Amino acid sequence: CPPDWLVLQVPARALLEGDTVTLRCRCWGDMSVRSVSFYRDRKEFATLHYGTELSLSPLRQPHSGHFHCRGWVENWAWRESAQVKVTVYGEHPTATT
Repeated sequence: CPPDWLVLQVPARALLEGDTVTLRCRCWGDMSVRSVSFYRDRKEFATLHYGTELSLSPLRQPHSGHFHCRGWVENWAWRESAQVKVTVYGEHPTATT
């Protein structure tokens, strides 16, 4: 996995308060990634020793920020993804019903 091939995947849709979103840290070519840490605004947000997906639920506006992930790839190197901007917009219409 070349250094720039670790990718943080975020859904390409508007994220609203009350939604659930799953962040995925992946390496191109489906190479294995483990001990994944997720960062928001360069501060560690969560660490997973097994698995590469982090679900945030329910979303709130303070979840907004610049996220990236870091993980151990194929037993040989720590790699870090580029940052992805995540913006959480106002309340989901069904959150009040």
